[in-house]
Amino acid sequence: MAKIVLGMVASHGPLLGTPPELWTGRVQADLQNPALAYRGKTYNFAELSTLREAENFGPQIELPVRQKRYDACQRAIAEMGRVFAEVKPDVTIMLGNDQMEIMGEDNQPAIMVYYGDRLDNVPFSDEQKQRLGPGVAVAEPNHHPKEAKTYPGHPELGLHLIASLMARDFDVSVSRIMPEQKESRLTGIPHAFGFYYQRIMGDTTPPTVPIFTNTFYPPNRPSGKRCYDMGVALAAAITDWDKDLRVAILGSGGMSHFVVDEKFDRDFLEAFSERDPTKLLAIPDNFYRSGNSELKNWIPTKSAMDVAGLKMTLVDYQPLYRSLAGTGSGMGFAYWR
Repeated sequence: MAKIVLGMVASHGPLLGTPPELWTGRVQADLQNPALAYRGKTYNFAELSTLREAENFGPQIELPVRQKRYDACQRAIAEMGRVFAEVKPDVTIMLGNDQMEIMGEDNQPAIMVYYGDRLDNVPFSDEQKQRLGPGVAVAEPNHHPKEAKTYPGHPELGLHLIASLMARDFDVSVSRIMPEQKESRLTGIPHAFGFYYQRIMGDTTPPTVPIFTNTFYPPNRPSGKRCYDMGVALAAAITDWDKDLRVAILGSGGMSHFVVDEKFDRDFLEAFSERDPTKLLAIPDNFYRSGNSELKNWIPTKSAMDVAGLKMTLVDYQPLYRSLAGTGSGMGFAYWR
């Protein structure tokens, strides 16, 4: 019987791989974004600046503050890597989302299990870099190696998870070959998964089954409750797997971005740390918009860990602001073992 021995959740935003003195480069994208999501509504940059003026973000975007918080995040990532290497699971299930990197408007599954035997992580070509938004290319080492690498999948576990989820009324989509879009900025695995390979797994890369959840794009985004139930179903599937292997579940993404909302992040973390999911599931679904939505990759990790009876350790939370409008990313890191 397989056993869950580790759970992890980690933010993966570009600011984690961007020197703090270059964070303002990403503000160009904020200025061009007509739908910056904040507490269930959307604003343009000017509207958001006016709305949050009283919060006085000036001190928050001074370079020494940016550097201090960036350094804290690097220490947190190193600690996550240390724990992963220490536990050294035999196989991982990685929960992430796609941002029109390998999927498109022709096919956007709500939940997809990849059961192929290989995962390619391919750096951007020069042409792809030219199509990236401002302030993104500098953070490429956050997600991609200098040269293409191939990591092992686990088709047997993938097929087992598919059968088990289907038996528990999850009508999942499946893929044995990683999809690829002609107009994509990426070849290979999306950045949500590449972050774990680049920044946390290091040289310890066990076979992995990626599970894609459509957190970003309507009209078929799973609810927080559906994501919670999926984690329970994953825990049951692992327990039912007749292999003597140690399994890790890794959730990628979040916290609040592209607008930092410290109150939302801290309220989420408080609810997230409780065994009783009542507060967590009471969060309105329209708060999970834009980058905030990636927390739906954390929710099934949490519920699976609750079933496994593992204890959560919050490594750190840091709000990384880059503008007077409060844009940026809330960065959180936690594990269970």
